[in-house]
Amino acid sequence: MIATLLPAIGSGGIVGFALGLLGGGGSILATPLLLYVVGVSEPHVAIGTGALAVSANALINFAGHAAKGHVRWWCGLVFAVLGVIGALGGSSLGKAVDGTRLLLLFGLIMLVVAALMARPKRVVTAAPRPMDLRMCMVTGAVALVTGAVSGFFGIGGGFLIVPGLMLATGMPMINAVGTSLLAVSAFGLATAVNYAWSGLVDWTLAAEFIFGGLIGGLLGTLVSSRLAAHKNTLNRVFAAVVSVVAVYMIYRSLGAMWNA
Repeated sequence: MIATLLPAIGSGGIVGFALGLLGGGGSILATPLLLYVVGVSEPHVAIGTGALAVSANALINFAGHAAKGHVRWWCGLVFAVLGVIGALGGSSLGKAVDGTRLLLLFGLIMLVVAALMARPKRVVTAAPRPMDLRMCMVTGAVALVTGAVSGFFGIGGGFLIVPGLMLATGMPMINAVGTSLLAVSAFGLATAVNYAWSGLVDWTLAAEFIFGGLIGGLLGTLVSSRLAAHKNTLNRVFAAVVSVVAVYMIYRSLGAMWNA
């Protein structure tokens, strides 16, 4: 609809700009923007539509990392395949949960993400681990859990996937970031397909949102190079924004539950 065109493109632009500027975390705002700016009335539709946009944004960023050789393909494919199983299970459970309660839980997970983003980023070194049975089991378990969380909330889950990959395989952070985007894209697509199967994806809004994300991502990437020295400050500012949005979501959800 024409009435939602500009809000959807603008909201997608905000998410894309945050992703381009910070390198992650921006997708957490997709659902609240769809709900409170674009005007989607059904929480499950906002989550399903947002998951599709998250998948597309992650795929675009993944292409850049792959071109630079930052992707560990074997680990990424294994992680993505197993995580998709978790995402399908998590999204099925999310569809069964009452929309208001789901948004309340979403607000709480946003506070967790904000807290993690506010922490200063340190250079972490880890020794690569041999490809043995133990590593495969740890990787599989982490993939299933992160996929389930991603599917349940319709979020990218990069804040869990990056440390999960480093824990399981010992790969450097830059490779974990690049590889994680393959998993984020797969998880988001699995969640979106599951929601679409139940008619809970607005395809027009998703296209508008993704288009805005493309524009915002380009701008964010351009600005990022100029503000690279202030990355920790930018992360804290964005974490504060996410916290405010999370508190608002929790307030609205508790109010709706109280009045029900």
